[in-house]
Amino acid sequence: MPRGDLFPDIVPFETGYLSLDNGHTMYWEQSGNPQGKPALFLHGGPGAGAGAVHRRFFDPRFWRIIIFDQRGAGRSRPLAGLTANTTPDLVADIELLRQFLAIDRWLLFGGSWGSTLALAYAQAHPERVLGAVLRGIFLGRAPEVEWFLYGLQRVFPDAHAAFASFLPEDERHDLLAGYFKRLTDPDPAIHSPAAQAWSMYEGSCSTLLPSFDAVAAYAQDRSAIGLARIEAHYFQHGLFLPEGGLLAHMHRLQDIPAEIIQGRYDMICPAQSAFELAASWAGSRLTIVPDAGHSALETGVRLALIAAVERCRALT
Repeated sequence: MPRGDLFPDIVPFETGYLSLDNGHTMYWEQSGNPQGKPALFLHGGPGAGAGAVHRRFFDPRFWRIIIFDQRGAGRSRPLAGLTANTTPDLVADIELLRQFLAIDRWLLFGGSWGSTLALAYAQAHPERVLGAVLRGIFLGRAPEVEWFLYGLQRVFPDAHAAFASFLPEDERHDLLAGYFKRLTDPDPAIHSPAAQAWSMYEGSCSTLLPSFDAVAAYAQDRSAIGLARIEAHYFQHGLFLPEGGLLAHMHRLQDIPAEIIQGRYDMICPAQSAFELAASWAGSRLTIVPDAGHSALETGVRLALIAAVERCRALT
């Protein structure tokens, strides 16, 4: 997939690990302009981790780009750890990182679960948010989880059949319970195949057109266990969101500008949630990409994301 429209590949000017509670250690990095306007990248999943390509949505001459791996994800330790791994924990980790890096306010950039976490953090600390660029909106509501587990078979019956048939027939009435039991088993011979099946299902449904690269990225062993185990853990617990969900607390964000980018044919996070979020957020602008699915790296989505970030240069 050609990606020449992204900014050039760069390396961080600083990396580190931040000790958290309950044995967690969080990886973080900074790249771009050390004196630039701060922008925080929030990866998806939960549990997917961040990568080098995510730096490339930002002009490195202008932005101070901060990326971190959430608890249990990517380079953070322990990999796929579920102890004290909740949305309030992640919100507290973000605030700890902000204080550690001596940042006053920053732009939030997140897609899918990253949009969920960005909203949760912004609602907890609105005074610390310059603005937000959010993609593939996921509000963590029960119907959205149900759609992922069962509804996707209407559009991707083949991928869903492979996902469901991994489990014995008598467990397919509750896919989440069947997978969670295996994903939390300490034996790699049990949890690794389950993680692969879960992650390949998600990767297969994430783009408008079939993408071998997307499926292969999701299927990597380390990526798969972090994504599948943590995602199932969050699904089991209603994403650890406040009573009433995120939309019930949007009054806290009305003065914060936001760019919402949504693929029209996003099957992982259907567009309805983006429309509902935009309708509840006076300071938002919604851009529907007409020929894209869920992935941030599909051409129309990445172009829209880069344009949105460029518009955020003027935020003060």
